[in-house]
Amino acid sequence: MSINQEALTLKPLDKIQLIDELLLSLDIPDQALDKIWVEESEKRIDAYETGRTNATDVYEVLEKYQ
Repeated sequence: MSINQEALTLKPLDKIQLIDELLLSLDIPDQALDKIWVEESEKRIDAYETGRTNATDVYEVLEKYQ
């Protein structure tokens, strides 16, 4: 039995745990990328707080795609 076939025989909760572990194993820390995202998030917060950008309610955005 292949690993794929074996995974398909797992109970739903076991599948979820396996998926979670597999996804976490792909998350390789990258300090340079983390620094870029910190800087970008700070720019976005600053733009919002100074009125250079607006926030849109998540429900308004989701309505467009229903």
